[in-house]
Amino acid sequence: MRFLTGRTTAWLVLLAAVAFAGLVNGVAGSAPEGTSAATGRPPASAESVRAAELAGRLPDDGQGTLLVVHSRDGGLTDADLAAASRLGRPIPSRDGEAALVTVTVPVDVPREELARTVADVRDRARQDLPPGLTVEVTGGPAFSVDIADSFSGANTRLLLVTAGVVALLLLVTYRSPVLWLVPLAVVGAADQVTTRLLELLGRLTDTPVDPSATGITSVLVFGAGTDYALLLIARYREELRREPDRRAAMRAALRGAGPAITASATTVVLALLTLQAAVLPSDRTIGRDAAIGIVVAFAFGLGVLPSALVVCGRKLFWPFVPTVGSTDTTRTGVWLRIASAVLARPVRVVVGSVVLLGIMGAGLSGASLGLSQTEQFRVSAESVDGSRTLSEHFPGAAAEPARVLVRGGDAATVQRVRTAAEGVPGVEGVTAGRSAGGTTELLARLTADPGTAAGRETVRALREAVRAADPGALVGGTEAEALDVRTASVRDLQVVAPLVVLVVLVVLIVLLRSLVAPLLLVATVLATYVAALGAAYLVFTRLAGIPALDTQVPLLSLLFLVALGVDYNIFLVTRVREETPALGTREAVRVGVAVTGGVITSAGILLAAVFAVLGVLPLIVLTQIGVVVGIGVLLDTLLVRTVLVPALFALLGHRAWWPSELDSPGAGGRHRAQTRLTASTSQDPSAP
Repeated sequence: MRFLTGRTTAWLVLLAAVAFAGLVNGVAGSAPEGTSAATGRPPASAESVRAAELAGRLPDDGQGTLLVVHSRDGGLTDADLAAASRLGRPIPSRDGEAALVTVTVPVDVPREELARTVADVRDRARQDLPPGLTVEVTGGPAFSVDIADSFSGANTRLLLVTAGVVALLLLVTYRSPVLWLVPLAVVGAADQVTTRLLELLGRLTDTPVDPSATGITSVLVFGAGTDYALLLIARYREELRREPDRRAAMRAALRGAGPAITASATTVVLALLTLQAAVLPSDRTIGRDAAIGIVVAFAFGLGVLPSALVVCGRKLFWPFVPTVGSTDTTRTGVWLRIASAVLARPVRVVVGSVVLLGIMGAGLSGASLGLSQTEQFRVSAESVDGSRTLSEHFPGAAAEPARVLVRGGDAATVQRVRTAAEGVPGVEGVTAGRSAGGTTELLARLTADPGTAAGRETVRALREAVRAADPGALVGGTEAEALDVRTASVRDLQVVAPLVVLVVLVVLIVLLRSLVAPLLLVATVLATYVAALGAAYLVFTRLAGIPALDTQVPLLSLLFLVALGVDYNIFLVTRVREETPALGTREAVRVGVAVTGGVITSAGILLAAVFAVLGVLPLIVLTQIGVVVGIGVLLDTLLVRTVLVPALFALLGHRAWWPSELDSPGAGGRHRAQTRLTASTSQDPSAP
């Protein structure tokens, strides 16, 4: 601690941080950019992946198909059909309002070349169109180009918006024209170091950088890093009113706030690392990247920020500079009044809170999981719009065929598999594809729209049918991949969710040296998660018109809410435990809520706002995670941590610390509590 706060060593810490950031930036290089986690592949063990590997050994001309759909309300004219025929032979729809032209393009080329090819087809399709005719180019190649374009600059926008939100909230919280600059600069540096470390890791391991994982990591670094800064600065300000030496005050602040911040960061990192038990590669990537981000945020928050604050001195808090013995005559004591009201009627508070959380959680009744391909993106892309138009006029035409791979079978086996596939409901027809080395590919045309529940059910039935004809047959393709991703997501939720809860519980048991209090805190956080998910589902379905939750939302929301939501309980309960030996549990709760209420509320509001910024990215899954976590953090900050947890501790009393034995102070407890509150709440008006 003395090294971080010394007259010379504090400057050395800052110089070392700058040098480290420069070193990381210099050696990071650039890693290949991959697809988003939302569009990631299934695990290597999935049938669709094994089918794709087998299909990769067959002769491939490297060609893909663009679907050019011409449409006009009221029916196409002869001039419309003549315009469509410039690209190929148009296929009219049954309703006469659309015509489809297929264009073959090379896809085994660099992304930039494919983008130019798609743009050229679109330009040619729009030349000299009759007035009122709509032309949209969709299909697999167009879809991949449009999604890649939608991410262009998205993470830069995310960084700018996140930094802007954090700056605004810090400015409002501290009401100082300069104080907010220090934590923002430190957290911003932590985010940039994290980004470059992830790029360095990608380059060293030759693995692509996932743009959505990077976006989530940036949000976590800004959110958690700013929370750590708020807690440390609040404790530092408190010590500055007692200690004339700002360096001694910072050392006292580190002793007071350091254990809670360390426990918080440890909890989040360990919870994130449980994602390594997932089978979805995208889940593992998010867990790894985000854990690295939290470690960096913690290192900068407890290693760099203290040095930066002591170097700047007390005047950094201008115009509300804390001085020894200073008091705040304008403070209303709102958190003391809230704590007193909760402690006066704990049973009513518990019952009311549980009922409210239950009502919100009831929103999950009848919830559905899984979005179609066109529902997964917030961007207005031509390929997405064209897919909808195609589905409207040519049902099933937008779906890529399922690929059935028959290995080492004779002609009779292939025919038997083909006959079985043709008999599956939802399969319109089966044609022969490529064949080489004893492997034959059959293409099964599906009638369901791409990415829908009906398409997944058809693939499931198709797999059962072809395996009955040939146990070695494999079914792959886009729809099979969607089914395998959904199956893996459900498996990851069932396996990783209990691990997350167990990790958080163990950390709390070690931190609080108790069994009852950790179980209580974990239960309240899980209740918050269910309530937030239920409320968010109603928002998505009733207000936003999104029909379901994305398959990754339940697990990632649980991870972030349990890991981050328990932070605020850690901040509160560690303070309560600190005060309990002198005051007893009930009065310690009063002190804890009064002293930490402002800073924890500011941190919660800031974290909720930062997660809401995920809506800047074009993926519905990230928007949904941002909304769920935002609602959950606000619930945890304003309801669970503020009233429910204090009420539960008031009801349990010293039993909350079992099997630890924290002494009850007896009759003098209330007087000593009031004395501590007077000292602790004598803060300047800029206190959060």
